[in-house]
Amino acid sequence: MKAVWNNEILAESVKTVVVENNHYFPSDTLNMQFFVSSDSTSHCPWKGDASYYSVVVNGEKNEDAAWYYPEPKPAAKEIKGHVAFWRGIEIKD
Repeated sequence: MKAVWNNEILAESVKTVVVENNHYFPSDTLNMQFFVSSDSTSHCPWKGDASYYSVVVNGEKNEDAAWYYPEPKPAAKEIKGHVAFWRGIEIKD
């Protein structure tokens, strides 16, 4: 699977974890040159507290376009160390 935005591959992995129709990519498969930490957070009752990255490609910023759970709840332990995408980022086979 690949996460693509503005013709750049943000992440690529043969082992994503699918939760609620979102592909979570292992953190070590991210091309970190495109990621900037965000102060945004959110809460999911069963997964826990999420943190965000903004994605920057060719000078264009996609605010809070990637999220992850630093300390997921036990029910979501399989996504620890993984990142998912939205806001126009394409997930391709």
